[in-house]
Amino acid sequence: MSAYPDDHSRRARSAVLAALALALLGGLVWLGMLLWPVALPGSIPARLQCVSYEPFHLPGESPLRHDMHIGRAHIERDLALLARHFSCVRTYSVAQGLDQVPAIAAHYGMQVLLGVWIGPDARANARQIAHAIAVARTAPPGSIRAIVVGNEVLLRGDQPARVLLADLRTVHAATGLPVTYADVWREWLRHPALAQAVNFITVHMLPYWADRPVPVHAAIARVAQLTARVQKAFPGKPVFIGETGWPSAGRARRDAVPSRVNEAAYLRGFVAWAQAHQQRYNLIEAFDQPWKRALEGTVGGSWGIYDSRAHPKFAWSGPVTEDPRAWWALLPLLLGAVIGAWRGGRTMRICGALAGAGTGLASWALLRMATAAAWDAAQWVWWGLLGAGLLCAAWLLLDALGTLLRNGRIAHPERLAQLSFTALFVATYLDLLLVFDGRYRDWPLPAFIPIALGVALLRLLHGAPLLHGPRARALALAALLLGLAGVLQEALLNPYAWCWLAINALLAYSTLRRRADAAAAGGNNSNAPTSSANAPD
Repeated sequence: MSAYPDDHSRRARSAVLAALALALLGGLVWLGMLLWPVALPGSIPARLQCVSYEPFHLPGESPLRHDMHIGRAHIERDLALLARHFSCVRTYSVAQGLDQVPAIAAHYGMQVLLGVWIGPDARANARQIAHAIAVARTAPPGSIRAIVVGNEVLLRGDQPARVLLADLRTVHAATGLPVTYADVWREWLRHPALAQAVNFITVHMLPYWADRPVPVHAAIARVAQLTARVQKAFPGKPVFIGETGWPSAGRARRDAVPSRVNEAAYLRGFVAWAQAHQQRYNLIEAFDQPWKRALEGTVGGSWGIYDSRAHPKFAWSGPVTEDPRAWWALLPLLLGAVIGAWRGGRTMRICGALAGAGTGLASWALLRMATAAAWDAAQWVWWGLLGAGLLCAAWLLLDALGTLLRNGRIAHPERLAQLSFTALFVATYLDLLLVFDGRYRDWPLPAFIPIALGVALLRLLHGAPLLHGPRARALALAALLLGLAGVLQEALLNPYAWCWLAINALLAYSTLRRRADAAAAGGNNSNAPTSSANAPD
């Protein structure tokens, strides 16, 4: 016999069906946005000026491995592809096989901006400079357009400006080639003496990484403004934009959102502006670099015009689709719906189908996120644990929901309490990372949306807290405050931060206690979950 009056039971069923249907509808709208071709103005021309090239784009390749050496055949394959669209490539080092680039580029009719890596180790820097001078002297005539001595050295604080000045003069005197140094615009304005030792100013313009990031539709205007500012500070010196681009995946910064559509929109707009203003430029970068995820998260490995397998990431003209492979999401969605509708009465079958479909879609979204974010086995283990936790939690929540709708009581209350506490604890732990070390971290929304929604629905229907005690309430308060802090850090502009705050709020709702709870739960809370995880301290 149900513990609910008939009218209460009907309202409860209707509320659950409506909430699950709305959540699934939201997921389907998101899926449709991934598949919908977005009309973008302009196009990317067949010939472009220059692009940053690092050959470490296949699994296991990384310049952080000191034993890594890229063979000639690999570089030839890459440059044969890039030569179809680019007149020049920019490198960042002459180590690990990159000293082969000038000769190979010349074979394909390309020039090179030869990079010399300058870091905190003075002896390693001296070896780089000597090697670069040797490469420049033996390279085919005309293959090296200029030598870039140092990349964002001042921004990282690896060496003082006086050391860079000496290095620039050494390289120029030894090779007779044009030399430059590359850094963000602020460092050029702070160290104007560097301009005396370079043939042109190489400045990086990355609106996504700006201190105050701007959305993609305002990014070109920001680049134009800052380029004019640098040119005004150094009259008579050519200003070369040494890096510019937009990431295709990763963490949003305020309303600067990485996506394939936004990357295509930015590149089309920037190239059109550069052509109209006769601005010399280098795009970042040729290929996605998975190894950079270890340093800069998902976004670090997502700046390529081609993906890590050398496939174009978007159309150069006409509409652009965010993810043409998103149709695969229908398979786990349908499978989840079938599994969820496997048992129970008519209402429970409908609820199960909706919840199962939503969980299947969330699982696919989590796999899509992991594919863009993971760079080694440990990362895949982390994402795998999130996925396993999602599936196990969804099954337990669906079982508890079915029991509650049938007879007004929660099955296995101890397990449900442990699940609620674990989800709240993990969310709070991630809150701490996102607030205090969140520059390169993503919000794992797909792993938590089904769990938070399920916990909130059970709390609403049960009429009593799922978690008790000051420890649980303190954790809930911390989650709410940290989630709010994350929204404020993003200047209230980041939709992902708002979604994460909503997840925190739904999880915290499981601890909420009202005066009416006792009456709603039967007067004495005899059905309230209890366990060591939520017992009063």
